[in-house]
Amino acid sequence: MDTIQSCSEIVANSKNIVVLTGAGISTESGIKDFRSRTGIYHHAPEYILSIDYFHEQPKSFYEFAFSNLYHPNALPNKGHQILAKWEQEGRIDWIITQNIDGLHQKAGSKKVIEFHGTMKTATCQNCGKKYTSDDLLIRKQTDEKFFVCRECEADQDFSPLIKPDVVLFGDAGEWFTAGGFEKILNRIAEADCLVILGTSLKVTPFSAFPQYKNNDTPMIIINKGDTPYDFAPDTFVIRDSIGRTLSEIDSYLNK
Repeated sequence: MDTIQSCSEIVANSKNIVVLTGAGISTESGIKDFRSRTGIYHHAPEYILSIDYFHEQPKSFYEFAFSNLYHPNALPNKGHQILAKWEQEGRIDWIITQNIDGLHQKAGSKKVIEFHGTMKTATCQNCGKKYTSDDLLIRKQTDEKFFVCRECEADQDFSPLIKPDVVLFGDAGEWFTAGGFEKILNRIAEADCLVILGTSLKVTPFSAFPQYKNNDTPMIIINKGDTPYDFAPDTFVIRDSIGRTLSEIDSYLNK
């Protein structure tokens, strides 16, 4: 039995799959990853995506973020679409993603945990007012300090900054809490299959999540590069296109 067929049988017999996704699933929609030879960090230092840089140079930060992190016109690819289909069929319990592009939701997936947040919205760091990134882009055309909350009741001795709802280096998001981690780890512990797509699993704390699956829970890894879990027991590794591989698996399910 080949690996695709083995994975197909696992998916066919699963009703509580947890999927972990990284940048590799979105590259097939034309979005750059971060760490490959052609990725974002090959052209810019990681520090530009730190909370310190945001506070020091908010305008430069936003110039970079709008050019590299915000992709409102990107469309879900076959991989996103099949995951949404499997959720509708009752196979997938949750998708936990490192991605901030919202493509899982665009494809129709409902049960998505955006572990690193989203670029679709931004929040005033003082009063909590929410903005959309489209709002800020419109303001940017006429307001040099578009990143300052004008409706904030803050002490005007400082500028209340509007920060994208993404987790930056040195930052913490809504899932970086005891309650957030508990929910994620419980979902993984309850999974009857763990599917890992397009992530090297080398960035903490996301990289630790597979350690919390049950010992007898099979793991399917579809990723162009290696991961620390490639030789774990009951693990099936495929180094190919995510969209093509999921399409092959899905075709087995429909036979």
